[in-house]
Amino acid sequence: MSTPTKKPGSATGKRSRLYWGVPAVLVALVLVVLLAKWLTGLPAVQSFLAEYPGHSELPEAAPVGFPAWLAWQHFLNAFFLLLIIRTGWQVRTTTRPSGHWTRNNKGLIKTKNPPTKITLELWFHLTLDVLWILNGLVFAVLLFATGQWMRIVPTSWDAIPNALSAALQYASLNWPTDNGWVNYNALQLLTYFATVFIAAPLAFISGIRTSPAWPKKAAALNKAYPMELARAIHFPVMIYFVAFIVVHVFLVLATGALRNLNHMYGVNDGDGWLGFWVFLASVVVMVAAWFLARPIFLRPIASLMGKVSR
Repeated sequence: MSTPTKKPGSATGKRSRLYWGVPAVLVALVLVVLLAKWLTGLPAVQSFLAEYPGHSELPEAAPVGFPAWLAWQHFLNAFFLLLIIRTGWQVRTTTRPSGHWTRNNKGLIKTKNPPTKITLELWFHLTLDVLWILNGLVFAVLLFATGQWMRIVPTSWDAIPNALSAALQYASLNWPTDNGWVNYNALQLLTYFATVFIAAPLAFISGIRTSPAWPKKAAALNKAYPMELARAIHFPVMIYFVAFIVVHVFLVLATGALRNLNHMYGVNDGDGWLGFWVFLASVVVMVAAWFLARPIFLRPIASLMGKVSR
């Protein structure tokens, strides 16, 4: 009886990449820190850091602090985004779907396109996308209605050199002194701007192109915006969001965890434990949702919106 041959580059290749990849990343990080420390010791760079300390001045009308609605929006965005990344990866990698879903082409949801059978994983991913987009629209309206936009939209060109200054300070481990309750540093400013106004819209416009809702018979539209382009955008945007979440959470916890958590979860500028406990409760909710997002629980919900088949 012959033994099955392993495909080259399968499990062994993955272990090899992990074995060498982690040390390579650590070495690269050490080199970045050493390079940044050397650069920040140069007189010219020190003069640059003195001229651009790392943050831009906000407009006089900019609000101070965070309102309660922003805390709720922050939690909902994190909640939906976590599950969207999870289900997006499942859609990309699942070879044997746990079930299929076909929408009901009746009543208010009746459309010109015939119902398309999709996997249960894709149905859940698209449902989360819709909820995330609706939440994002509410966020955008409140952001501009309350003036909070001034805290994450650059209003001066000096945000660019100040962002470079903040990046050098972070890389050299001499992290910039921040007061996020009043003003983000310029690197945070540009990152939040890119996340809200560039990455999120790109995720939407590339996701809608790859979804069953896209009109398949619109030849001119499909030629102008081909599926290959949408896929080339959608996956890198997901990687960006994963990297953003990892770095964001790390810096929140490493640069004054209690105060940072109070800003966004406790809606105050103190050093108490309120924000931590609210944050911990939100983590419990997200972990529970992660484990409850299984076919046995999803099928009854999906059946309310269409036909579910195994």
